[in-house]
Amino acid sequence: MSEADPKFGSALKDDWKWGPIFDADAHIDPPHDMWKEYLPESQKHKAPVIEAGEDCDYIVFEGNRRPVMMINNQAGREGKDFKMKGRLSEQRNTYDPAKRLADMDLDGIDQAIMFGGGPLGSFDNDLYIASFEAYSRWVMEWASNAPHRLFPVGHAPMRDIDETIEHVHRLARMGFKMLQLPAFPQNPDAWKTSSEIRNMKSGQVSAQTGDPKGALQYYQPEFDRLWKVLCDYGMVITFHLGGRVPRFGEKQFFLPDMPMSKLAMAEPIGIFIFNGIFDRFPDLRIGSMESGVGWFAWYTEYITRTWEKQRFWVQPPNRESPGVYMDNNVWGSFIQDRTGILNRGLPGGRNIMWSSDYPHSETTFPRSHEIIRRDFAGVPDEDIRDIICNNAKRLLRIS
Repeated sequence: MSEADPKFGSALKDDWKWGPIFDADAHIDPPHDMWKEYLPESQKHKAPVIEAGEDCDYIVFEGNRRPVMMINNQAGREGKDFKMKGRLSEQRNTYDPAKRLADMDLDGIDQAIMFGGGPLGSFDNDLYIASFEAYSRWVMEWASNAPHRLFPVGHAPMRDIDETIEHVHRLARMGFKMLQLPAFPQNPDAWKTSSEIRNMKSGQVSAQTGDPKGALQYYQPEFDRLWKVLCDYGMVITFHLGGRVPRFGEKQFFLPDMPMSKLAMAEPIGIFIFNGIFDRFPDLRIGSMESGVGWFAWYTEYITRTWEKQRFWVQPPNRESPGVYMDNNVWGSFIQDRTGILNRGLPGGRNIMWSSDYPHSETTFPRSHEIIRRDFAGVPDEDIRDIICNNAKRLLRIS
């Protein structure tokens, strides 16, 4: 690719010398009026409605009226200008394809994995399921504006294995390469009553967290048929900060919670490693997204030494040392994580991917090139190219 390549706009600018950037974790949320357009006719009247208030806009849905939270759309603001509640008109337009691609060009981003959207947090089963299908149709049509640049992640409910498999077949036929699963399966009943669903952003909390104490757990052999289908399609599983959700609205907890939300992603990884899932399905790949990666090498060393000492009484079914699975089956994305970059040569630290987190509050936009230069200072060019582009392509098995 050259600087003049019309496919990628101005991704190579100034003194940039490391080639294209593949953003491993960007976000796309649909406009709120999308639901009325994409839901089936029988469900349109149940869609969320936006109401203007004195100080901010409100989302009205199933008897609940909650303010529009701005934390997921702070691109272009500096930290001192952040605000938690606001109006849709104050948010950056990330869903207009032309404006989104223009922002990618402005920030020097060539390609991106797109997370976000997903289901409505509905207590109506028909609407709940219809919202998965509506979102997947919308986001795939949206990505078709630049299919060589935009790679959306598909969502599926995870409260019943056969139901999930049906959605995987549908998503694969549509062209999705990735499937977002909650860090733990959903409790088949808890999704109907969860106060988190009612109070947090649409259905994404439930779609990312699940129930760590529920009857369904990923280590159970019944899940093997799901892993097989995913392997047959070559689809990647993504977990996205689902082990623990920060308490965004509580200032005294937000900063302490943020690092814990990332470190908590070690738990689902360990469940896959120590229950032999990767032994039975060596082609299965996990993307631990937005988890940061500075802890990957430490985690790999710790679980390796612990496994060496404790495996004789625990008798886990994994046949290889944990580092083998971390290097073969697990990828991770980060935003600003020089510790992870410096540990890239250690076991567990090799499959790391840079991301901008656009347009969330942690985003590097519009200074991604500047921040990459800072965080990768002293790193060989070949390693930089792998982390900012090639590793994401390897994860998705694309050239």
